Amino acid sequence: MDARELLAWNMRRLRVERGLSQEKLALDSAIDRTYVSRLERRIENPSIAIVEKLALTLAVPMAAMFAEPAHDEVAPAPLKAGRKPKS
Repeated sequence: MDARELLAWNMRRLRVERGLSQEKLALDSAIDRTYVSRLERRIENPSIAIVEKLALTLAVPMAAMFAEPAHDEVAPAPLKAGRKPKS
């Protein structure tokens, strides 16, 4: 995997583990939601400052954003579509 693929894989994995929508991650990171989507689809090549914002929001070290998945690890599934109930 190249760096963009690793970032996309880990962003989605960490975001889904935390139950965050792309919109919530974007809002908490002060990044545009469409940019978060484009990162997860490997369209954008982010600056280190963007990666740092995402890592801080996800409460992980920056190195976790580029962690290699295990050979047998299944790609992270997206969250269920639709609006989330208000808590």
